[in-house]
Amino acid sequence: MDKNKLREQLYCLIKEKAYHEGEIKLASGKTSNYYLDARAVTLSSEGAYLVGSLIFGLVKDMDVSAVGGPTLGADPMVGALAVVSYQNDKPLNTFLIRKTPKAHGRMLQVEGPEIKSGSEVVLLDDVATTGGSLIDSIAVLKKMGVTVKRAIVIVDRNEGAADNLAKEGCELISFFRASEFFSSKINKL
Repeated sequence: MDKNKLREQLYCLIKEKAYHEGEIKLASGKTSNYYLDARAVTLSSEGAYLVGSLIFGLVKDMDVSAVGGPTLGADPMVGALAVVSYQNDKPLNTFLIRKTPKAHGRMLQVEGPEIKSGSEVVLLDDVATTGGSLIDSIAVLKKMGVTVKRAIVIVDRNEGAADNLAKEGCELISFFRASEFFSSKINKL
């Protein structure tokens, strides 16, 4: 399916299922008068397919060892991407980053197939405000000797994430900007 058609379908699904008005506290600690509950979309079968397909379109030709991100926002996105990449005969390794290392077993903080030092990866998250979760993920990966090439999010709230990630040497790509949900105009990717 065409990238623009996928984006249009995802936009409609987010507008219908994920956009909520009312005061809410964000992970960044800021207060907002709207909330985008992206997991209401990424955990649906249609949303998972759309997100997985769009991300695959962006990363399929990149020379990266794996694609993943911070739990919980990236969890359904990573699963969707793994399936879509396999279905397209270009399987990608994926990973998830815990807030803290697991307290038992292998005591890992990064879960999934092993990512070797010197590898390059792409990070995913559902929504970015200041980029804090992504920046924390970059720090974890740097300790492993892993470089983050870029970060991809469904929605950028335009509250500093792109600038904060740029300071870490990481480009931010978003499918949508939060302002697009206040109007009927969908910007081009």
